[in-house]
Amino acid sequence: MTAHTPSTEPFRDPQLPFAKRIDDLLSRLTPQEKTAFLHQFAPAVERLGVAAFRTGQEALHGVAWMGPATVFPQAVGLGATWNPELVRRVGDAVSREVRAMRAKDDRVGLNVWSPTVNLLRHPLWGRNEEGYSEDPKLTSAIATAYTHGLRGEHPTYWRTAPVLKHWLAHNNETDRSTTSSSVRPRVLHEYDLRAFRDTVEAGAVAGVMPAYNLVNGRPNHVSPYLAEHLRTWTEEELLVCSDAGAPSNLVDSEHYFDTHEEATAAALVAGVDSFTDHGTDSSQIIGRVRGALERGLLTEADLDTAVRRQLSVRFRLGEFDPSYDPHDATGEFDTPAHRALAQEAAEQAIVLLKNDGVLPLAPDTRIAVVGLLADECKLDWYSGTFIHRSTPLEGLYERFGAERVEFAEGVDRVRLKTSTGAFLHVPAAEGAAEEVRGAEGALDPALLRGRTDLPVLTTDATGTELALADWGEGVLTLRAPDGRYLSVADDGCLRASADQPGGWFVQETFRLEPHGNGHLLKHLGTGRHVCVSADGVKVADEDPEVFELVVAERGEEAVARAAAAADVVVVVAGNDPYINGRETEDRTTLLLPGQQERLLRAARAANPATVLALVAAYPYAVDPAELPAVLWTAHGGQAAGTALARVLAGDVSPAGRLPQTWYADDADLPGLLDYDVISARQTYLYFEGTPLFPFGHGLSYASFAYGDLTARVEDEAVRVSFSVTNTGDVTADEVAQLYARAVDASVPRPRRELLDHRRVTLAPGETAELGFEVPLTAFAFWDVTQDRWRVEPGGYELLAGASSEDVRLRTTVQLDGEPTLPRAVLATGLAAAGFDEQRGIAIVDRTKVSGDAVTPAGPEPGELVYHACDFGRGVSEVTVEVAGEGTVELSLDGGPALAVLSPAAPASGPYDYVSLSASVAAAGVHDVHLRLRGPLRLAHVGFSG
Repeated sequence: MTAHTPSTEPFRDPQLPFAKRIDDLLSRLTPQEKTAFLHQFAPAVERLGVAAFRTGQEALHGVAWMGPATVFPQAVGLGATWNPELVRRVGDAVSREVRAMRAKDDRVGLNVWSPTVNLLRHPLWGRNEEGYSEDPKLTSAIATAYTHGLRGEHPTYWRTAPVLKHWLAHNNETDRSTTSSSVRPRVLHEYDLRAFRDTVEAGAVAGVMPAYNLVNGRPNHVSPYLAEHLRTWTEEELLVCSDAGAPSNLVDSEHYFDTHEEATAAALVAGVDSFTDHGTDSSQIIGRVRGALERGLLTEADLDTAVRRQLSVRFRLGEFDPSYDPHDATGEFDTPAHRALAQEAAEQAIVLLKNDGVLPLAPDTRIAVVGLLADECKLDWYSGTFIHRSTPLEGLYERFGAERVEFAEGVDRVRLKTSTGAFLHVPAAEGAAEEVRGAEGALDPALLRGRTDLPVLTTDATGTELALADWGEGVLTLRAPDGRYLSVADDGCLRASADQPGGWFVQETFRLEPHGNGHLLKHLGTGRHVCVSADGVKVADEDPEVFELVVAERGEEAVARAAAAADVVVVVAGNDPYINGRETEDRTTLLLPGQQERLLRAARAANPATVLALVAAYPYAVDPAELPAVLWTAHGGQAAGTALARVLAGDVSPAGRLPQTWYADDADLPGLLDYDVISARQTYLYFEGTPLFPFGHGLSYASFAYGDLTARVEDEAVRVSFSVTNTGDVTADEVAQLYARAVDASVPRPRRELLDHRRVTLAPGETAELGFEVPLTAFAFWDVTQDRWRVEPGGYELLAGASSEDVRLRTTVQLDGEPTLPRAVLATGLAAAGFDEQRGIAIVDRTKVSGDAVTPAGPEPGELVYHACDFGRGVSEVTVEVAGEGTVELSLDGGPALAVLSPAAPASGPYDYVSLSASVAAAGVHDVHLRLRGPLRLAHVGFSG
């Protein structure tokens, strides 16, 4: 770099406050340099000795994408530990490995894009594996712990700079860049914002990433909530980093703006500081910003605001104080401590769902371990590459001895016969190098290509026997005898080349489509069918081959043989994180894939002592009635197999707890795009049915007694205490949970809501006295009539126990609060989105900048109810602000329509509002009912008279 003189540059002076140093450096940057800083890959400024910088390093459960690293359990598994201190240590280990890897590879970034704090509202969301819980309190507790570990303990310098994902109300992959989440004010404040707010206020967050979706009709990348809420929660500068490609989506897919200059300017003004778009090519963003400046859509002050936020993060990371940075020499990578922590986390994440006494297994038990995941240790899109790995089979071999363990994978052994009578043949790959996807690391692993150095599949008279696994909905993988999966590279040829299914565009999945007396083999990655040509087997748009599936052995047969010869069968079932449920792809059902159901039935029929171990990123609807034991764990990282074996053996008593409700049937689920958890009665907070397994559920090899519950109100808090005693005969952890319920609420409140929890280790006979200080604000709800939080006076039941449904103790406290008053509609009118009840309504953007309106969600009329509206001595006129065409019908208390208002002519655009008035007579307190017909937007209702 060009020589510079640090002694003359205040931004280099570590004795000055960061704010003054940032001011100085900002004043030295030219407008062109500031503009270039707005892209994810900010270039160096050589004349000032300022290095290049990039935002974004994935580190959800270990350092991702940059090659080998310690792999911890998936985020939902960390949530299942209910152990913030453990998760803090995981975050600490991950951040140390980030620093160690960066010392050897400057592609590794210090601005880490994790954790994900989106709430697990709906179990079919494809990215369920990335979140911690359906509950805001538990999510923020785990996320706060992880961010504190990532940040490090130094008061000034941060080891890494965590960015929370994905702002806001983002739980669907289906059409994710164009769908709008309709989020009413109560859901916004009581549910979706809470996990972000509590985590930011805890002080270890450097920024957030907006999500691809829209909220209330407005893209998250121009969300007014960034300024109205996020930036009010902390005095620290927060760096808002766009999601990849999302700035372009504002024009290209969402069509929210006409030009990229307008879109970029609007995002920047709304609070996006760093634009992740077009990979490493910053020219497009730079051009758009310059165009916006020329058109007067931006000022240099807008650039300064964004650049200041980026520089604040860089200063906190010690970039400008290398001799003072306590983390600069961190070299801890794949240490014994990190390996032990990965195992501890995997053990603590295991949830025992049911146990009729078959567990733990005796040391001399003869075990059959079977199933598609019995000898697998899976990675996901946000994993690093394994340095170490342990499958369930390997873990059981290690713990019980190979001579006591029998294995049957349960795949179908098949050959594919062509129309000519030949069979698909996998040529030997002699001398081919072993290669693991992603081992070299990549800034964008979506760009990694399949191997072309291995021989292309051919045909011959005998063919090659392939292992066929059906992962559900007819999605298959085919594996060669050498362990490699059939895959398609850029040249369109089929090879046995992949160590696992994976990649952004998975090239290892197929579907057999009935055709005549045989099947076409469709390659799902390209959408093309497999054909056989003179130069080998490939995919093409024409001349597909018709195959006969010749089955040498059904997986059920092998499973039944192994099960019949064992004392106990362990069926390991679940999902592949790259197939049928992942980023870009939601699940369609809670059911186990058909092939795995058949394997489970075959094992159970051959041996009633069948244990189901679900290894999955999601809940499943399984029938546990005839199973003596059921466990669940998320994909547990590098020590998954060892951890599972130790729990099965009783070396560790399981103490994981479910971080989300397990529903019994798809019929229990609301629509994936229904974000109104109150109206749809979603999550344990509102669900009124009978869950398969409730939130917070998890069993132990010990038993626990609860007692001595006390609660008193003092000093703006409720102080709660109770005791937990281990009444079993083994040392074990218990997760004691404290919930609350408003006894006589004036609005729908949660059936129960988690206030706090504690994971404690107790020896047999040992008692722990647990104390909780719950602030009175924890009992508040968002009062839409006053647009603020309010604690309602009255009784609140406190419930202590082992899950949201396993309540052992309860008491009631009386809280003072603000009384419920009727809506003062004469003074304020009704904000349309501030309803109490709705049917068939969507919330939309009142303008492109701020505000909400409502509209019918479909062709049928939409209905709104506003309770307890006080008209005083009487009103004579109603006024509505509307855009579009249609009608607004007003009635009181469900009676006949008193007023019907309709624009005389359609407005020219969705934001062109007009005021319409009509006569109406009302006095006293009534419920206001509105019915909306047609594509009409309603923003406000006023009364006068």
